[in-house]
Amino acid sequence: MSKRDYYEILGVSKSASADEIKKAYRKKAIEYHPDKNPGDKVAEENFKEAAEAYEVLSDQQKRQRYDQFGHAGVNGAAGGGFGGGGMSMDDIFSHFGDIFGGHFGFGGFGGGSRGGTRVRKGSDLRVKVKLNLQEIASGVEKKIKVKKYVSCQHCNGSGAEHGSGTTNCTTCHGSGRVTRVQNTILGQMQTQSECPTCQGEGKIIKDKCKYCAGEGIVREDEVININIPAGVMEGMQLSMSGKGNAARRGGVNGDLLVLVEEEKHPELIRDENDLIYNLLITVPMATLGGAVEVPTVDGKVKVTIAAGTQPGKVLRLRGKGLPSVNRYGTGDLLINIGVYIPENLNKEEKNLMEKLGKSDNVKPNASASRDFFSRLRNMFE
Repeated sequence: MSKRDYYEILGVSKSASADEIKKAYRKKAIEYHPDKNPGDKVAEENFKEAAEAYEVLSDQQKRQRYDQFGHAGVNGAAGGGFGGGGMSMDDIFSHFGDIFGGHFGFGGFGGGSRGGTRVRKGSDLRVKVKLNLQEIASGVEKKIKVKKYVSCQHCNGSGAEHGSGTTNCTTCHGSGRVTRVQNTILGQMQTQSECPTCQGEGKIIKDKCKYCAGEGIVREDEVININIPAGVMEGMQLSMSGKGNAARRGGVNGDLLVLVEEEKHPELIRDENDLIYNLLITVPMATLGGAVEVPTVDGKVKVTIAAGTQPGKVLRLRGKGLPSVNRYGTGDLLINIGVYIPENLNKEEKNLMEKLGKSDNVKPNASASRDFFSRLRNMFE
């Protein structure tokens, strides 16, 4: 089942400003909020869908990739974002719980997050993956080893020694937030902020784990499988949800961002989904015609050169290019014909060329001259 367009989900145009996108998401989040629609699975899915759309469109870089590549540009490697099952409802509250600001937030419309405590999110990881044209043409699975933060196995990510547990923070009384009242010329102003004692968790560890020093995470090497879809290109970034650093004390994992780098092919030049090959042939072949092998992504193929082929002629092999990352077809292989003019001839070769030059059959007429210069002009336009 294909995903709906993110702009359509939020009901905004593709030229919408960041403020318009935020307002549209706020409206959708209120409409489909679980607290307003208890037990309504359709509303819950709509809530997740709106959060996924906002997560992409509110980020300038992700929005640019989405505008250029569609859904594959933002979650091609992961197979899904929020709506794809990679994030829970609590994850969404953790990401966007402050979009309403102050007291009018998620979680019963009274706090910064569901349950009153903050859900932490681990930081994202960024890696570069270098691909050759063969891998880009067919798609590939890469295994990479990254050093990242993972959940501490000794304390199961809690940060506390076995049997120690936690207690409510005495500063915020377990809410994770503190309220301050200030007197101003306009009267009393009330503000809420993260509790400085427990960093918004609402809990204090009694005895810290000796392996992770109470953080709940340790740094280790991990091998990650990355599925790269066919048709990606240089500079494209794919996102794998939940494959980044683990969060402190049982939060939500960050994402793994995969930046695509493209190895240059020794003979083929990429132009979007098309491939270009510059073929240099001899004067006799251009004159008499013949067959020649040219490289493709899948190996060499034979191409027939017609008699009388002129320099600058372009042969097109349809479907021999690269697939679109959005699966909207495959590009072509364009063969630019050039003719090699020898610089040094022996006496016999010079005599043959002089005889050939005196023949009326090889002298260009007016029509041939117009065609030649027309092709030459088109090459530089």
